[in-house]
Amino acid sequence: MKIVIVEDEDFAARRLENMISEYDCSIEIVTKLQSVSESVAWLKNNQHPDLIFLDIQLDDDLSFSIFNQVLVQSHIIFTTAFDEYAIRAFKFKSIDYLLKPIIREELYNAIKKYKDMVSPMNQAIDFSSLFDLISRKSITYKERFSVIVGQKIKTFPVSEIAYFYSTEGISFMVLKNKSEYALDDSLEILTQQLNPKEYFRINRKYLVKIESIIKVHIFPKSRLKLELMPLPKEDIFVSIDKVTAFKNWLDNK
Repeated sequence: MKIVIVEDEDFAARRLENMISEYDCSIEIVTKLQSVSESVAWLKNNQHPDLIFLDIQLDDDLSFSIFNQVLVQSHIIFTTAFDEYAIRAFKFKSIDYLLKPIIREELYNAIKKYKDMVSPMNQAIDFSSLFDLISRKSITYKERFSVIVGQKIKTFPVSEIAYFYSTEGISFMVLKNKSEYALDDSLEILTQQLNPKEYFRINRKYLVKIESIIKVHIFPKSRLKLELMPLPKEDIFVSIDKVTAFKNWLDNK
């Protein structure tokens, strides 16, 4: 079996690849792609795999736009952070979906479902309808965070948060008043919980709010260095593979 993973988060892609290999080491992960444009280019120039694990929200667009540009011959398993209404639509239209963060047992069941199929899908996936569904759907983003401080629970509205960062496997939120608090969720999960118009995952360690960006410095080879407020403890650079999406995010704002 040949599989392609389309996922713009490096950690999530590696984790998914590892779990697939643990399930069946004979499965070949042909490639991992991170964007709509990269996926379209690859699919136009390569033999399509048996199965594609497809994230819905990619940095440059919803992944449904892939199917407007290339006739995909592979079966699809969606990976998604959308709510139950959208998930039911995917469940009906595709082989399966995996809700992020992906649970190993659900992944194994999804692959087994594909393996148990004895004939191709008889009904084409209506990606246009799914795209319209997601485009119209009103998504609710997190408005506040609660943390335990001593014997008390403190709650902070998102408006008070400047950015998030991760170190040694622990996520921290940094407030505009320079206070920092540890959180239980990973940056991957936090990215899904926050409004993408306001927050952007610039690299594997930082998730920043647009209001916290004071200056953007351009370095050779398209490197971008950010000045944030409050001032971080280290220099902050946008990952090379996210530079284009970051510029688009700034422009759209």
